[in-house]
Amino acid sequence: MIVWVNGTFGAGKTSACRELVELLPGSVLYDPELVGAGLRRMLPVDRMATVADYQDLPSWRRLVPEVAAALLSEVEGPLVVPMALLREDYRDEIFGALAARGLAVHHFVLDPAETILQRRIDGREECPGDPEASARVRTWCREHLPQYRAARRWLSRDARLIDTGGLTPRETAEVLAELVKDGVARCPIVQSVDTTGDTVAAAVLLFDEQDRVLLVDPVYKPAWEFPGGVVERGEAPTDAALRETAEELGLRLEAPALRLLAVDWEPRTGPRRGGLRLVYDGGRLDAAARATLRLPPEELRGWRFVTLDEAAGLLTPGRLRRLAAALDARERGELLYLEAGRPAAAGAAAR
Repeated sequence: MIVWVNGTFGAGKTSACRELVELLPGSVLYDPELVGAGLRRMLPVDRMATVADYQDLPSWRRLVPEVAAALLSEVEGPLVVPMALLREDYRDEIFGALAARGLAVHHFVLDPAETILQRRIDGREECPGDPEASARVRTWCREHLPQYRAARRWLSRDARLIDTGGLTPRETAEVLAELVKDGVARCPIVQSVDTTGDTVAAAVLLFDEQDRVLLVDPVYKPAWEFPGGVVERGEAPTDAALRETAEELGLRLEAPALRLLAVDWEPRTGPRRGGLRLVYDGGRLDAAARATLRLPPEELRGWRFVTLDEAAGLLTPGRLRRLAAALDARERGELLYLEAGRPAAAGAAAR
């Protein structure tokens, strides 16, 4: 389990988390800033010169969940993580990777009033004995306050905000410990599941009058997706496609409305499971049907209809290949068998 304590600079994350590890049995403090410091020392100077913040390094965003999983293989946990994470796409990437590893995340934001944040920043002595360096750090912290104000809009949907303006670090930790115990800040998209086996998943392609395809924007990953999800134990893939369409979009389709377009074998990559991916044609949605679309805010941020060219900027390469093949199958009225999104002979998987 991960207890992620978010918030801008001066919110008191590290102080509260040091107290929190004393209140959560078996917990360990995990500061991803150490991962950033290590990358700064290992990467060439010219590479670091291209980024304003180590969070902008793809390697940092990959390593943070990797290190978390490695630590939890060594200790009982939970991991207590004091880390500002103010870009939603970075949150998607990191929390999505944690979800792929079956790690539950409890997400909190320490949210004192901005006047308190300003006062705390002004009183920071980051570099004792070096007033100029401390002044630069304070300026850098102040410059991030507008970023926090902007991020607060999506953080308020995603995390449990705690006004810590009148709380000591110990009192903040006590509040956090109670909320962890109650589970009220657990991200619903991050579930502890068996990640050892491959899965079967079903997706539904829905179209508008211009034959553009509908994609959805998950809150837990940086790339867009097709409506759909994993087939549950004992469930028929077509039933899963209908269930996921109802859960994700509020659409009640009937089985005869679905036509299977493609079956794609997706190889396992790292911790991400592979397996069979079934793609159905769900038909067209007219204006009246589009007006009824309702998304679960804890799972999906939005939806849009796109052309194949537009989808190239939203989907991962494998899913883009799968979409292109499914659209081709739809146009030709055929059923395609794919491997990693590419057409393959029916017996290729066995070789």
